Amino acid sequence: MDGMIEELWERKEQAKYGGGKEKLERLHKHGHLTARERIEKLVDPDTFLEIGLLAHSDQLGSEEKSAGDGIITGLGKVEGRPVVLQAADKTVLAGTEGMVYFRKSKAAHQFAVKRGFPLLNLMEGGGLRMPDGMGSDGISQMLFPQELLLHNRKVPLITAILGDSFGGPTWTAVTSDFVTQVKGSAMAVAGPRMLEVATGEKISNEALGGWEIHANYTGQVDRFVTSEEDSIQEMKEYLSYMPLHSSEEPPVKETKDDPYRRLDEIVNLVPTRRQRAYDMKKVIRQIVDDGNYFELKSLYGTALITVFARINGKVVGIIANQPLKYAGAAGPKECEKATEFICLCDSYHIPLVFLHDIPGFRVSGEAEKLKMPTKIMMWNQALAQSTVPKISIVIRKSIGAAYGNMCGPTMGADFVVAWPTAEINFTGPEVGINVVYGRDLQQSQNAKEERLKLLESWSFDSSPYKAAGKHLIDDIIDPRDTRKFLSQTLEYACMKNGSMSERRLANWQTGF
Repeated sequence: MDGMIEELWERKEQAKYGGGKEKLERLHKHGHLTARERIEKLVDPDTFLEIGLLAHSDQLGSEEKSAGDGIITGLGKVEGRPVVLQAADKTVLAGTEGMVYFRKSKAAHQFAVKRGFPLLNLMEGGGLRMPDGMGSDGISQMLFPQELLLHNRKVPLITAILGDSFGGPTWTAVTSDFVTQVKGSAMAVAGPRMLEVATGEKISNEALGGWEIHANYTGQVDRFVTSEEDSIQEMKEYLSYMPLHSSEEPPVKETKDDPYRRLDEIVNLVPTRRQRAYDMKKVIRQIVDDGNYFELKSLYGTALITVFARINGKVVGIIANQPLKYAGAAGPKECEKATEFICLCDSYHIPLVFLHDIPGFRVSGEAEKLKMPTKIMMWNQALAQSTVPKISIVIRKSIGAAYGNMCGPTMGADFVVAWPTAEINFTGPEVGINVVYGRDLQQSQNAKEERLKLLESWSFDSSPYKAAGKHLIDDIIDPRDTRKFLSQTLEYACMKNGSMSERRLANWQTGF
C-alpha cells in the first residue's frame, strides 16, 4: 500500500508541472502566469479541489506529454462563495483542445449547472487540436458543445481572455455573460496562420482580434486591462454582483451609506440649458451606494452607459444616456448594448434603473444599413418581456421613440418619474417648429419673434407637468431626493417576490 500511495503522489506531482518545468519558466520569462498560478489568484487560499488531475490525451503515444490534456478543472471558493472553474494550460500542446479536454470541460459545465455554481473560465489556446479533430470520426465527436449552446443563463458564465485565443476559448467567451481581456492578447475564430493558409490573408493577431477590435467594433468583450492579475480581479468584482445561480437573487451587501441621503451636489451637475453637455457618470456616482459602480462595455456604444451598482445594499443595473457622446443619442451599437444588458439583468433578477437624457436615435443612411429599425425594436422587445422591477427617471430630455426604449410610460416600468428639468415630446422644440412652421417662418417679416413665441409654447408642452397632470407619469421629484426615491421604490417593488423575474429572456442569445 505504501508503494502504491507513493506512486500516486509522484504521478500527481508530475502532472502539476503541465508541459514541463522548462515551459513554465518560459512563461515567467515572458511575464505570464501559469494556469495554476492564475487559479491561486482567483480562489480563496486552500479551497481549490482539482478534478481530473491525472487525465491526459487519449491519442496513443501522447500520454506522457499531455498532463491534464491542456486544461485544469475543479471547484473552489471566491470570497467564500463556491464556483466551478477551468483554466487552459498553454504549456500542454499549446492549450489546444483534444477529446479529453472536451470531456473535462463538459463535466465541469454540467456540475456547475447541476449544483448551481458560477462557471469561471481562465482562457487561452489554439482551438481544436490536430490530429484529434481530423477525419470524419474526429470532427464528428468534437463539434460545438450542447451544454454551452443550451446554457440559457442557468448559472453565471464569466471568462477572462488571458492570452491569444482561437476556436474553443473564443466560443466560450462570446457565450459568456461577462468577458475581460488582457491587452496584448487576441480573440478570434481562427489564428493568423490558419487564415493565411486557408484564404491567403496576412494579418497580425492584434489586427485580427486585439482589444481595440473588440472595444470599437465587436462589443464582444466587456472590460480591458493591462495585466492578468487585473483581469482576474475583475472576474471577482463582477461575480460579487451576481447570484450563484438563476434561482436566487444577487447578494445584498451591507452599507453605511444612508439610503435617504440628500443629493445636494447633484443640482449643480445637470445644466438647465438643454444644449449643454455633462457627464452622466457623475450623476450615477451621486446616487449609488458609496459612489461605486461596475461599468460594462464602456468603449462600445459610448452614448449609453450600462453599469452594476447598489442602492441600499441591493444590486441594480443602471441604463443611462451619456450626453457627452452624440448628445446622448443612441445608434446601432447602443441598441445592441441595451438589449444585451436587459437580458442579462432580467435573467439574474437584477432590478433595472433607467436615467433618461436622450434626444432620440442617430438615424442616418449608414444606420439603416446596420438594421437600425430592427435593433430599436429588439431593445423594445427585450424591455417588454423583462419582468424584473424597473424604475425610470427622466433627468433632462427624452424625445420621440427613444422615450419608450428608455422605459417610459406603458413600457412596463413600476414607476416613471421626472425631474423638473425634463423635456418630453415627440421631437425637440427647435426641430418640431422647423418641420411644422418652417415655411411660414421663412415668409414672415417677424420670424425671430414668432420663433421665440413658438419655442416658449412648445417648451411648456414638453415640460413634465402636463404628463404628470394627466397621471401619465407618476410624479415629478426633487433631484436631491433621487436616491431616497429609488431606495423607497425598490423596497416596495421587491416586497412580494423580491427581485425574482420570470426569466423570459434567459434563452435570448448573448452578443446580438
